[in-house]
Amino acid sequence: MKSIYTWDAQPAKRNLTAADILAAKGQRKLVQTTANNEEEAASAADAGLDMIMGNAHNTEAIRKGAPHLFFTAALGLPDFPTESDILKAAFAALKAGADSIYTARGPNIVELLAREDIPVMGHLGLVPRKSTWRGGLRAVGKTADEALALYQDFKRLETAGAFSVEAEIIPALVMKEITQRTSLITCSLGSGPDGDVIYLFQDDICGKETSRPRHARAFGNLYKLNQQIKAERRKALRAFKDATISQSYPSDKESAQIEASEWEQFLEGLDRLPTT
Repeated sequence: MKSIYTWDAQPAKRNLTAADILAAKGQRKLVQTTANNEEEAASAADAGLDMIMGNAHNTEAIRKGAPHLFFTAALGLPDFPTESDILKAAFAALKAGADSIYTARGPNIVELLAREDIPVMGHLGLVPRKSTWRGGLRAVGKTADEALALYQDFKRLETAGAFSVEAEIIPALVMKEITQRTSLITCSLGSGPDGDVIYLFQDDICGKETSRPRHARAFGNLYKLNQQIKAERRKALRAFKDATISQSYPSDKESAQIEASEWEQFLEGLDRLPTT
């Protein structure tokens, strides 16, 4: 664990710093997943993952669940439209314990944040919220021209001051070559095994749904457990209703009782009360 001061000037411990992540490039693979509540963050920490990423709105809960894990707070595209909004949201997340800030905005916004010495993660390749420009959800960089243009996007992000990039749905060979030619920490999401960081959403890892993107692999089956929980919840509620109607619930052991002598005194007291 490394000793740091947070952006709120509070002493803290971290498994990694931005400097550590940069130094790991080409030396060792790092692993990242998402977390958007205390339990998801704690699960990632307990499993020994290196990094987590989640919505900036959830920073306090995420930090509570994983107080020492390197955390990137994501600024949602439509949530913070102006530069002023972005700076305020970034500093609020950093104050709450985030270590870096993610934005899918352009190089000008990356530069805005980087000028404040904020570790910034950009997003290249398939950016789902901008997929209309790509003709829909698809891999980016499958032609030589598109791969070259993509490489230039990486260089522009470097120049803007980003320290890392979510690299989504890029052909594996293209990702490998770009990773070797950029100083950015590349976080491969569906872009093959040669990114500096291998990144996958926690819901996909844990098999929360039966359908998932082509690049995702389920390593668990939360869907099955959740279906069992849903069935058990309905079974319990029906049983509760039936027991109430049949008057088997609540039973004597589930109801508060009064001593016989106190009960008699209560009845006598009632009888002495005026009837009008």
